[in-house]
Amino acid sequence: MLIIGIAGGSGSGKTTVARKIIENLPEDAVSIIPQDAYYRDNSYLPLEERKKINFDHPSSIEFELLAKHLHQLKSGQAIEMPTYSYLTCIRQEETLPVSPTKVIIVEGILILTNKDLREQMGIKVFVDAAPDNRLIRVLMRDKNERGRTFEEVISHYKTYVQPMHEQFIEPSKRHADIIVPQGGNNKIAIDILRSRIYQSIHI
Repeated sequence: MLIIGIAGGSGSGKTTVARKIIENLPEDAVSIIPQDAYYRDNSYLPLEERKKINFDHPSSIEFELLAKHLHQLKSGQAIEMPTYSYLTCIRQEETLPVSPTKVIIVEGILILTNKDLREQMGIKVFVDAAPDNRLIRVLMRDKNERGRTFEEVISHYKTYVQPMHEQFIEPSKRHADIIVPQGGNNKIAIDILRSRIYQSIHI
């Protein structure tokens, strides 16, 4: 099994890169596991308190469970992946079954900050994008998908996203085997990754 980690700042285009590299590949050969599914359960807190949590800090992620699930998949065991709601900021009751596949893609802003995860990855990718481009994408995403106002997005970006990017995410770039500038528009990098996946599938 080949485990590929795709990291990068919020709004850098990680999800687009992951989606593009698996285009035209057999559906049963590749699984994607988003880091965001492993946010810690904060249902014990009132909604207003949950909204103040720093979700860009490594402590917000239950890395222990994510690492355990990767171990299980590598051992041939299926897992029940958690699901998370951005609107209520809690882990939901429903889970998603994930079966072992020849290639697992783990995608998220903080995955290269965790040593246990890095040690399980065969390829570590960092999607690099200019701060202005990332901010624009975060604005569009959070307004359209997470119900935030323009003012709320800007405040959240300045308070959490930008400082956490500088403290944790940008430094994690040094762990990457491949750095992909321009995100999903970098056809050459995507073709290289797709070719490597294709080799793994047909070994």
